Amino acid sequence: MTKPKVLISDALSPAAVQIFRDRGVEVDFQPNLGKDKDKLAEIIGNYDGLAIRSATKATAKILDKATNLKVIGRAGIGVDNVEIPAATAKGIIVMNTPFGNSITTAEHAITLMLALAREIPQADASTQAGKWEKNRFMGVEITGKVLGVVGCGNIGSIVADRALGLRMKVVAFDPFLSPERAKDIGVEKVDLDDLLKRADFITLHTPLTEKTRNIIDAAAIAKMKKGVRLINCARGGLVDEQAVVDALNSKHIAGAAFDVFVEEPATANVLFGHPNVICTPHLGASTTEAQENVALQVAEQMSDYLLTGAISNAVNFPSITAEEAPKLKPFIALAEKLGSFAGQLTESGILKVQITYEGHVAEMKIKAITSAVLSGLLRPMLGEVNVVSAPVVAKERGMVVDEIVRAAQSDYESLITVTVATERQERSVSGTVYHDGKPRLVDVKGIRIDAEFGKSMIYITNEDKPGFIGRFASLLGDAKINIATFHLGRVAPGSDAIALVEVDGAVPPELLAKVQALPQVKQAKALTF
Repeated sequence: MTKPKVLISDALSPAAVQIFRDRGVEVDFQPNLGKDKDKLAEIIGNYDGLAIRSATKATAKILDKATNLKVIGRAGIGVDNVEIPAATAKGIIVMNTPFGNSITTAEHAITLMLALAREIPQADASTQAGKWEKNRFMGVEITGKVLGVVGCGNIGSIVADRALGLRMKVVAFDPFLSPERAKDIGVEKVDLDDLLKRADFITLHTPLTEKTRNIIDAAAIAKMKKGVRLINCARGGLVDEQAVVDALNSKHIAGAAFDVFVEEPATANVLFGHPNVICTPHLGASTTEAQENVALQVAEQMSDYLLTGAISNAVNFPSITAEEAPKLKPFIALAEKLGSFAGQLTESGILKVQITYEGHVAEMKIKAITSAVLSGLLRPMLGEVNVVSAPVVAKERGMVVDEIVRAAQSDYESLITVTVATERQERSVSGTVYHDGKPRLVDVKGIRIDAEFGKSMIYITNEDKPGFIGRFASLLGDAKINIATFHLGRVAPGSDAIALVEVDGAVPPELLAKVQALPQVKQAKALTF
């Protein structure tokens, strides 16, 4: 049997090279090749695997030449340098190492918090300039202070643990953090407004999604207590940088420490030069241990896949065999859309997810389908969630996930029902796959409906009264929004009803606000699939 061949085109630890060799994988270690696109394209067809960091750009043009490539392994969490749709189209698994640098990033956030509290960089610069300004740098203690953690997943929970060890009080905002998990890690779960009002220090550890973009803006800052200190080691774009500068100038914010910026490399930024700001060049993962961890992890994962077919931390494919893939594929697509539908409508903490499988689908490998449900459910809020990592992320947040299998058929040959229980309500949505292979939505909150999932949709719950459809359609017409499909369902005449409308193009927020203002409307949401 021919040994699989892996090309390492970026600087990876020699220990990773040794893991490949020890496992029986042939390795070509060319750490500077990633910078030479032409040379990479010339030789990539000779390899089964490509191990990279951030310098190598696995573009569609490069992947087109990768005639034998089966797996790309990214040592680190970000896969922005890989064109995932192109890789998926060619059947190339893309793996990352999402947890290898969690401790390092958490420690960097704690370091910046301490530096802010005692003005360490400013005091260092002053002292080394020959000054002795002992009375100028009056810091604050962190003992007994309130730390607000926005995003309490893997990294955020480590930050919370370290802060508790420093005798701080920790409050956390995370819609996916259950009360039980919060209790286990010793934090108080609060809503965002409460966190902003109470925190002396605020640290961000949430992915950048449309829901979290500019989560700290001028309005959020206005709710903070005067003298708050802000730390961002997560993602540029979570914070309105100009709003922070304005608040620093007015002394509403006492200090800010940023490791990430809206534009990187950040050679110029509105934060630069402010006397109460500390900036570092995206050093969250920059420790010897973190670089070693992700390199070793990616070598193990790639070796497992190339030698046994096992898939870990894939961002574009579930853990299924080649024989199972054709049957599972349409149900995985359905499951992810059902999860996404529920996730886009969920705004409070999820306590439990129940997935019921009926008919033929109950005889399939439901773990992969469940992972797809969770991936769709979590992605609207958490962003970097895939079908492999979703169960881990759900477990971290204390979510209970139940699978119920019913061999007896319902009205459909196969039926998947996703029921999400939050702190406020319970919501169910069901779907099936017809003989054409397309996923269909057939039930929402007990109301029968038959709808395909469109790219851009408006979901409405309303009272079933005459005139609603006409007024709604007029609003779309006035906004020059074209209707592609229109699906209706209701419990009974005059009772609760739903409308699911596919439209051409994105739904403007101002249009959605007008729809929400219609007298019969209880809820209006823009959904994307």
